[in-house]
Amino acid sequence: MKNGVRLLLACVLAASLAACGFQLRGSGGQYTMPFKSIYLGFPETSPLGVELKRNLRAGSAQVAGNAEDADALFDVLSEQRNKQILSLNSEGRVREYLLLYTLVFRVRDHDGGEILGPTEITLKRNITFNESQTLAKESEEALLYRDMQNDLVQQILRRLAAIKRK
Repeated sequence: MKNGVRLLLACVLAASLAACGFQLRGSGGQYTMPFKSIYLGFPETSPLGVELKRNLRAGSAQVAGNAEDADALFDVLSEQRNKQILSLNSEGRVREYLLLYTLVFRVRDHDGGEILGPTEITLKRNITFNESQTLAKESEEALLYRDMQNDLVQQILRRLAAIKRK
């Protein structure tokens, strides 16, 4: 009897959430951009640039091959990955690192006017370290940087979608 009531309440809750238009943030990955095309100022081999380009193409914006054909220009002012010691063990060896991924960018219109001023996004992740597992920890670090890159792309897309054109 109790299980039936719980199931019924769960169904009612799920139906009410679906009826009100509730969606998880970023679900669907679709953002409406305030411009038709954008030129990304990343080097061709930049993993972040490739991921951002893929996400923009999946949405409503076109990625222009050169700056002259674009409505908006995405300028990368700096992109840095850093690793800092977070804590040491009793023997003075590293126990934890802090991984940082920082991107500073701005968005200009075709005429050079700023649409979005210099914006800094910094992501942080902690990683434990063990000398006996060096290879595994290097793989974990690479995985964390990839995760931060995906998070950074989603934050960039949200900030681009929030731009108000005059």
